[in-house]
Amino acid sequence: MSAPSPGVRPAVRRTPVLAVLALLAVALGGLVLVRAGSGLTTRQVTVAGVPLTEIRATPASADTRRPGVVIAHGFAGSARLMRPIADTVARHGGVAVLLDFAGHGANPARLPGAGRDAAAGRDTLERDLDVAVAHLRTLPDVDPDRIVLVGHSMGAGAVTRYAGGHPEIAGTVAISLPDAADLPYGRPRSLVLVVGDAEFPDFRRTAEEAVRRAPAGARRLVVVPGTEHISVLFAGRTHDAVLGALPGAPDDPRPEPAARLVGGGLLLVGFGLGFVPLVALLFRRPSGGGGTAGSGPRGSRVVPAWSSLSLAVLAAGPGAVVAGALPTARLPLAVGGYVTGFLLVTGLLLAAAHRWRTRRAATGPAAAVECPPDEPVAQCPPVRTVVAVAVLSGYALVAVAVPIHLGLTSALPVGARWWLLPLVALGCLVFLLGAELAARGRAWVHAAVGATAVLALTASAMVGLAPGFVVLVVPLFALLLGWQAAWAVTLRRAGAPRWLPALVGAVLLAWPLTTTLPLT
Repeated sequence: MSAPSPGVRPAVRRTPVLAVLALLAVALGGLVLVRAGSGLTTRQVTVAGVPLTEIRATPASADTRRPGVVIAHGFAGSARLMRPIADTVARHGGVAVLLDFAGHGANPARLPGAGRDAAAGRDTLERDLDVAVAHLRTLPDVDPDRIVLVGHSMGAGAVTRYAGGHPEIAGTVAISLPDAADLPYGRPRSLVLVVGDAEFPDFRRTAEEAVRRAPAGARRLVVVPGTEHISVLFAGRTHDAVLGALPGAPDDPRPEPAARLVGGGLLLVGFGLGFVPLVALLFRRPSGGGGTAGSGPRGSRVVPAWSSLSLAVLAAGPGAVVAGALPTARLPLAVGGYVTGFLLVTGLLLAAAHRWRTRRAATGPAAAVECPPDEPVAQCPPVRTVVAVAVLSGYALVAVAVPIHLGLTSALPVGARWWLLPLVALGCLVFLLGAELAARGRAWVHAAVGATAVLALTASAMVGLAPGFVVLVVPLFALLLGWQAAWAVTLRRAGAPRWLPALVGAVLLAWPLTTTLPLT
């Protein structure tokens, strides 16, 4: 391996600083996560195929009966996403039971109609919820007369329907209730509706309608400022509303709803920064003087950036149309099958357009303006390249899975997710390879191609080409694409093989999509 050129010495000097910052962020994130669980006892059981997690404060006394709370997540959520609410309940004297609905989190069963027909899976949701409530009643430290249900989005609909048919439920909290049509007049009793003021307007209208369809004072509406569909779960006012429905809950201690989210965020930052020194250890930029690998001869025809963006638009449009007709749309992964097909078709079209453009440029007149040259490729022995690929792919998996799993939602594959992973990863890899070819090493063009894909997915959901729940996936998809684009810049500057950013990025994209979207 040759020594770094003088032009990269400032980056080399920054590498130890980034390594230290990465270690500090990871250490601090770990401490925050440990503190978030201090003083609490966690017990995991599986009852009738439903994974349940019990949370209570320690020390626990079997002689004292406490209020019990079943906490139900929403579509594409999990028990881990609702863990902060369970922590709040446990620290204020209650016993919380979290469940993973069929098709979600650690539950390998499939949810009928997930992502397509919400009514198709209602019986399954009610059955899973009934299992959790029955289990909570059997716990020796739970008062069966003080059972409260809390649900978010899809889970909010499930708990309100359940409580409407079970008058023995002492209280219900519905966060971001999607539909109030099934609520009988005046039931369930003691219903609190929570909604973020930045959510889609339909959620606010649903909550207001639910309040109107009940006797005066029977239902209460809590609007949480500055929150949308997910962040509402981590707002102090939401946790206060839950405690207000909990019989006999003390005011102290103050809830810390964002503790786990902050800890996971610090891990994410730490792993993100740590990628730079890791790449510096594995690759070195070739010294100058020999030209750049893959760049054409001086004066050869090149294509301006607007042409690459035009091709991205032309590829994403057909990708959105064709994706719904591909076999991937029938994969048992709600929304994820369509997204996989979209990425596969769009990537193939981008690669085909690049090949056509290259052939046309070879026979056309030279362009007056040249593009920036492609980044040089590191001259590494094959064995070292294989090692680098394995290390960086493994690092990408840890960097995306660990922070999400510990700080946000379940990110461990179960059941069919294991064989779905390589299929989703293939779609992501083809798209990212196509984006690399279209961008020709220009970072901002690469990012713009990703933005075009995000817009195409959003538009496809708006016009009915894609499942409506694609809109919920788009923010995560955009975040992951931005992350991949940043790491791709690091790899290009280090002179890594041109296909490596796509390979590492496929891990970043495919793992969360496959582990968080519901099985159907």
